[in-house]
Amino acid sequence: MAKKRALRADAERNREHVLKVAQDVFAAEGLAVPIDEIARRAGLGVGTLYRHFPTKEALFLAIVVDRMEHLVAEARALATAPDPGEAFFGFLSRMIHERSAKRDFMDALSGSGADLGRTLAAIKASYRAALAVVLQRAQDCGAVRRDVSVREVHALVTGTFGALDQLGKDAAQARRRLLAIVCDGLRPPQGAVDASK
Repeated sequence: MAKKRALRADAERNREHVLKVAQDVFAAEGLAVPIDEIARRAGLGVGTLYRHFPTKEALFLAIVVDRMEHLVAEARALATAPDPGEAFFGFLSRMIHERSAKRDFMDALSGSGADLGRTLAAIKASYRAALAVVLQRAQDCGAVRRDVSVREVHALVTGTFGALDQLGKDAAQARRRLLAIVCDGLRPPQGAVDASK
């Protein structure tokens, strides 16, 4: 029995290693890098990689889920942060970075026939629940306006940062500027009275 558990742990380590290598390679060289090359750079046989990810689309989807799981874990960790406002705005920045990073994978998957809505439903629900806690704490301490919901925050990020390519070639500078504008809009107006109290 111990041997079987060790094999499972080894297989999980291989899977995590492939995901890390694949993300690094795709980020540096684009999504056209062949899956066999990913296996080579991960130091694994092609058969091992295909056991975990039978298609390139399966690898893309696993990367998207992995990134979302890390984002959920980060949001949950922020539920006890000493400065809820700083935690929320820091996480907002992280959300925007992640959205940019996973956009190419989502675009590639959208034409693959994969049922993304159903596949990602559970992780999206976990993400929204974790974000709701971070947002509520920031609202309770007065760092974020009370009349904004999780869905609105998500829509803001999706809509605003999904159109970065319309602002020219310097995406990083455009992202920073848009983030500052969005953050200003989410803060309570100066001198505003909280009607909920």
